[in-house]
Amino acid sequence: MHTNILGVDVGASGIKGSLVDLETGKLLGDRIRLATPEPSTPQAMAEVFAELVRSIGYRGPVGCGFPAIVKRGVALSAANIDKSWIGYNIEAAFSAISACTVKALNDADAAGLAEIRYGDDENEDGVVMLLTLGTGIGSALFVEGQLVPNTELGHLVLHNRVAEHYAANSVRESEDLGWEEWAARLNEYLKHLERLFSPDLFILGGGVSKEFANFGHLLHTSARVKPAKLLNNAGIVGAAAFASF
Repeated sequence: MHTNILGVDVGASGIKGSLVDLETGKLLGDRIRLATPEPSTPQAMAEVFAELVRSIGYRGPVGCGFPAIVKRGVALSAANIDKSWIGYNIEAAFSAISACTVKALNDADAAGLAEIRYGDDENEDGVVMLLTLGTGIGSALFVEGQLVPNTELGHLVLHNRVAEHYAANSVRESEDLGWEEWAARLNEYLKHLERLFSPDLFILGGGVSKEFANFGHLLHTSARVKPAKLLNNAGIVGAAAFASF
């Protein structure tokens, strides 16, 4: 049984990976990040994936968090990557080019698994929702510790817009929003989720999670809100854990 597994977090702007100690959930060595190719077609992304695996010098199972609905290794959506991914077998393509056995799941689900397994919330009862705030908004929903996969709640409609086009961190940056203005948008989105799912806890992940002190106090919801403990490494760690199942 492998105790150190390579986890890869595939994103719209970068593909990040590291070996992960499955006992502790800690990264082993430096995290490697390569730019996501443009256009982000299956062949182009597979080549970058293989380059990352080679650069680490790894052979073994690989877990891959991927920005799409993923069922049985196949991408069924492509919100922030090339549309040619829809219907494409991620696991088959990445396994063939890397000579490793790759297991894929939705990227936000991977981050959620990491937080539930290695964060402060492994014994959290009720409904827990992790949101990754980045290029878009990913979501992972847990009910009594069990994952409900592929929720993709960033695609809900809010103010006649796709929610992630209104409240993602990329929108804060592209529209040059201050923390207070962006937090007001994010709070509207969280309230919308509360009306639909009545969560007990929101965990906010993605790169902006390390800036939680700048906006967390501006959020006012019935559910508790906290930053992801693993910050932007959660997707890597959760993907590695998934490969061990």
